[in-house]
Amino acid sequence: MLGAGVCGLTSAICLAESGLAVAVQGAELPNETTSAVAGALWGTHLVGADDRVPGWADETRRVLVELADDAAAGVSICAGLMAAREPSDPSSDGSDGPEVTDAVAYTRCDPRELPPGYAAGWRLTAPLVSMPVYLTYLHDRLLAAGGQLLEPRSFATLAQVAQGCAAPVIVNCPGAGAHSLVPDPSVTPVRGQVVVAANPGITEFFVGDGRDPDDITYLFPHGDTIVLGGTQEHGNWSRVPDPATAERILAACAAAEPRLAGAKVLGHRAGLRPMRPLVRLEAEAISGGRQIIHNYGHGGAGVSLAWGCAREAAKRAVAALR
Repeated sequence: MLGAGVCGLTSAICLAESGLAVAVQGAELPNETTSAVAGALWGTHLVGADDRVPGWADETRRVLVELADDAAAGVSICAGLMAAREPSDPSSDGSDGPEVTDAVAYTRCDPRELPPGYAAGWRLTAPLVSMPVYLTYLHDRLLAAGGQLLEPRSFATLAQVAQGCAAPVIVNCPGAGAHSLVPDPSVTPVRGQVVVAANPGITEFFVGDGRDPDDITYLFPHGDTIVLGGTQEHGNWSRVPDPATAERILAACAAAEPRLAGAKVLGHRAGLRPMRPLVRLEAEAISGGRQIIHNYGHGGAGVSLAWGCAREAAKRAVAALR
């Protein structure tokens, strides 16, 4: 298994829990990956149009709903508000939030509930994931199933991976790293930056779209902390948080929710959403009768597609072994 983010760990769990020997090799530890930066509200955000996506998303939603009963998983079912500065229908969200599907009920909210500057809004309830907690849960679940997490190591190419690994099947979940590793130039980054702050008592999420498609404001509460965002910077490969961007995020979130004015900042994070015209989930034959199962290109929906894609990747891996 290549990649220790949410898609890599989830795929590894599906394989290990089916009785296969699995070792996960990532360039970073799970809580150092882009997955740790996510908000992370369930939904098909910034993922290529594909008729497979709704099924993967709904399957993942069902798993997350079940995991909400396990305090160790860091998943909650959270109510909140999606808002737009221009009148529109609720077909898309802000960052890592839900595109509305038949699986999620929504209701138009009273205009008096909207923050200043917003023209329309909808209330909904969806799974919300505290990613540092969730990634630890996935890691522990992998180990409990007999899987291994190897020390971080980077590779220049997939050929180098194959040469240094005797496994008959390699599941490839490198996130934005697929751009150079595969190489797959159709994978491009959409940079996201967030601020982690002390939660002043907020229990509902908020996602606000601006007039520009990449102008977004969001706040995702996780108990004592709250994740504030955000950015959608296409083509920006930097994972270093920018102080000026952080100040803009704080100001925009405080404008939407006054209780955040002067909130204590606990940390800054930046990550790269791996955009691709379509998710790549397919098998590729390599030398020696072996196969690589590709599972990447999830955009801003890695958390939200992880279980659906992982189960399909695991089926392909088992079929390859047979």
